[in-house]
Amino acid sequence: MTGRKIKRILKILSGIFAVLLITFYFLVNYFINPKSDEKIRDTFADVNMEPVLRYLDFKGEQVRRIQMKPSFDSLLPTLVFVHGSPGSFMDFKRYLSDSTLNKKANMIAYDRIGYGVNNKGRVLKNLEEEIAVLDKVLTGINLSNVILIGYSYGGTLVMAADKNYRAKIALAPSVRGDLEPMFWLMNLTRWKLSKPFIPKVFLAASSEKFRHVEELPEFDNRWNRSLSKVMAIHGEKDRIVPFENSVYLKEIFEKKKFSLIPIKEGNHSLIWTNFDLIREEVIKSLED
Repeated sequence: MTGRKIKRILKILSGIFAVLLITFYFLVNYFINPKSDEKIRDTFADVNMEPVLRYLDFKGEQVRRIQMKPSFDSLLPTLVFVHGSPGSFMDFKRYLSDSTLNKKANMIAYDRIGYGVNNKGRVLKNLEEEIAVLDKVLTGINLSNVILIGYSYGGTLVMAADKNYRAKIALAPSVRGDLEPMFWLMNLTRWKLSKPFIPKVFLAASSEKFRHVEELPEFDNRWNRSLSKVMAIHGEKDRIVPFENSVYLKEIFEKKKFSLIPIKEGNHSLIWTNFDLIREEVIKSLED
């Protein structure tokens, strides 16, 4: 093969790589990066809803919270949604806009620090600080009437929150550091040459995932500290957070306090692909 042909092939490959990179950035910006307040209001306006957006301060960082009712109904329970890594509270858009859930409960959610419009990439130091942010979000709300719903790392946070809530629903929670799959591509978020090209929300997610291996074992004696009843819903074919995490929780909890709903052939996208099942279980928790 001549040098001219090699140069031509390399030029073509470089062009393909550039197109893929631009496409990747577009998809990240469109689907994963946090939406502006205006876009969020427009999204819910399409379903005739006017949520309240507020910003809470935590150590100088602004935490955006969405509240689906203009004011809390003290006679209703409160559903609190906590997203994973990467993610935003808009991952729960279908739940937040559900008419039945809105009739039966107050509903709030928030962008975790590192994934909000004002703090992309700047994750908190540890899980303890994540719990402190959750406590701030819940200030003034009767915890005995709160149902926490967390997805992926949000499920980890829900499990670690050890106050006495009405209930907890953990969706594909990560609780075992030794089960944490560390994918080779995550190294791109650490290498000096590649790091500048990685979207900030992925840098945040990678930072949290690397931390899991050492941090999660420190909470082994805390997953069961809260008196709240816990339900875990987990896909048996989850490759991001292995199903064995929820099996482990089942082993350390008393039967009357914990229930596990396995999703046969389910993967890590369960909050979208298994919406009806999760919605049904949330409704049951409101009626218990």
